[in-house]
Amino acid sequence: MTKKELADYYGSMAAAARALGRTRGAIQQWPDDLPARVQFEIEGRTKGKLKANPGLRNKNTA
Repeated sequence: MTKKELADYYGSMAAAARALGRTRGAIQQWPDDLPARVQFEIEGRTKGKLKANPGLRNKNTA
């Protein structure tokens, strides 16, 4: 899962931050490919509408 997918789902990074109980600044410090623990938290909060994909980073390094 990427930050772009997160922002697209919630409509903006500000809305995502509010929904996750974090600041925009905190979210902006995350890498573009979100950390696995964050992805699983988001998957739970969205009831599976956004899926965790912790192997995403490895797909792009070929």
